Amino acid sequence: MAQFFAIHPEDPQPRLIYQAAEIIRQGGVIVYPTDSAYALACHIGDKKALDTIKRIRQLDDKHNFSLVCSDLAQCSNFAKVSNDTHRLIKTLSPGAFTFIIDATKEVPRRMMHAKRKTIGIRIPDNKIALALVEELGEPLLSASLILPNEKYALSDPYDIREKLEHELDLIIDAGIIEDEQSTVISCTNGQLEIIRQGKGEAPMLS
Repeated sequence: MAQFFAIHPEDPQPRLIYQAAEIIRQGGVIVYPTDSAYALACHIGDKKALDTIKRIRQLDDKHNFSLVCSDLAQCSNFAKVSNDTHRLIKTLSPGAFTFIIDATKEVPRRMMHAKRKTIGIRIPDNKIALALVEELGEPLLSASLILPNEKYALSDPYDIREKLEHELDLIIDAGIIEDEQSTVISCTNGQLEIIRQGKGEAPMLS
């Protein structure tokens, strides 16, 4: 049965952020807010928790998971960030962007795209998400909360609890967040290219 934390979106309570981070460290799967939608998350190294997310979402090995990071320095441990990619992320982050980058050996193989060996990197403009990652001291493994056969992520924490409370360890309630997908930018093969236009605007790549 999932715990349910109401965390203030502009002034997150440190006690609740600490408790949420502890749940993640102990192998829990959570739902938390980003700047574009609610998402599922777990500890980067926890295979059992990752398998739970895959089961909830019905994902295969071709799915690109994202690492939610607090800053660029944290990103560079897990992604091969070129100078051009570094400048782009620095310009656009924090924001509603997912950057697809070649993964380093620090990323467990089960988290990468099976063929391309890439990983998504996010630095969201959301105070709860950033506080959580800072408390953890490492990136958060994340996937959008889009249930099978649905087009959009669930937006109401009470709907999330009704549907998933027996499969999760924690739901963070930050109010209703309508799904506005992040803009996805591929930063591989020496190219910077928008492959999905979403909430984030990147006029330098238009």
